[in-house]
Amino acid sequence: MSFDAFGLHPQIVAGLKAQGYQTPTPIQKEAIAHVMAGKDVLGLAQTGTGKTAAFALPILQRLMTGPRGVVRALVVAPTRELAEQIRVVFSELGKGAGLRAASVYGGVSMGPQVQALRGRCEIVVACPGRLLDHMGQGTFSAKSVEVLVLDEADQMFDMGFLPSIRQILAKVPAQRQTLLFSATMPDQLRGLAHECLKNPVTVQVKHTEALTTVTHSLYPVVEHLKTPLLLELLKRIDSESVLVFTRTKHRAKRIADKVHEAGHASASLQGNLSQNRRKAALDGFRSGKVHVLVATDIAARGLDVSQISHVINYDITDTPEAYVHRIGRTGRAAKTGDAYTLVTGADADMIRVIERKLGKSIPRHTLEGFDYRAAPKPHGHSPSHGPQGTPAKHANPHRKFWRQRRRPR
Repeated sequence: MSFDAFGLHPQIVAGLKAQGYQTPTPIQKEAIAHVMAGKDVLGLAQTGTGKTAAFALPILQRLMTGPRGVVRALVVAPTRELAEQIRVVFSELGKGAGLRAASVYGGVSMGPQVQALRGRCEIVVACPGRLLDHMGQGTFSAKSVEVLVLDEADQMFDMGFLPSIRQILAKVPAQRQTLLFSATMPDQLRGLAHECLKNPVTVQVKHTEALTTVTHSLYPVVEHLKTPLLLELLKRIDSESVLVFTRTKHRAKRIADKVHEAGHASASLQGNLSQNRRKAALDGFRSGKVHVLVATDIAARGLDVSQISHVINYDITDTPEAYVHRIGRTGRAAKTGDAYTLVTGADADMIRVIERKLGKSIPRHTLEGFDYRAAPKPHGHSPSHGPQGTPAKHANPHRKFWRQRRRPR
């Protein structure tokens, strides 16, 4: 099947070809025709499956006819990075058609956004909080919106945006087409879908499965050796695009500093950074100037960098779904990737849950030549270390968990 089957406008087809799109992904095959038919759609698919184009292409097709210079499509996304990436997709695919998109999010001045909104764009991609600010100040009206998209809805729910979403729903026209895309469907989100979707078509594409192009590996280690093991892994990885996930923003900054001290071009991506610094970190990673990006889960769904070869979980995730989202940053666009997870004995229960979700056991590996018996340093105590002065247990402290380990490939 090719994109020709959808009967897209030649100018949109030209945008597709210019961006290197060749054949539709499964979510695109399933969703595009329904969206073009004007139906409400509930799309369930993991990150990295082509969801953005699945709604962008039919929206652009719709906007080829009818009025120009008014906002007819509104996309709501959870993070600044994702909002900007969606805007770029719309801009690139709709460039030849003369359709314009603007992005609206917090962390930056409202002035340029007001100018963009007054610039007679047809598509607005926004984060909930800043969108409501513009609505409240009268710098944006949704009265002309024909299509509303709620993207990564489960992440917006996790981030506490559900009340904001309901406020937005009250401000957009009741007669509209609504598209809701999510990787998971918790009960409360299912309630929201029931509220905002009318007779929706459900499109479900392996939404809780890990990408088959990703190879999973566990690296058991005691807590105080996680950073040395990470640095040793980075030394042995033949790649210039590695994404490292940590549980907290403070740890992301600290690990990025350690990685930089070890000689790698690195940056952190976390909530304490200004929008300009977050953008600089992402731009550096995309361009190849930054080889190792250390991030919190803020980047788990909003980061689209096709050349990432390795994802390393410095900290285990809290849910199996979050694990799938994280490792979905690699192995994209039919490329292969590797997902490494550093695990301690305390992580054994979550590993079992993740393995049940994946439907298979994840191989355990050790690094040849790495000193797994090293004692914790007496100084430089950090949140990832045990209490200062705690004696090292040179015998394996997590013997039961390590019993499944295998030799490195």
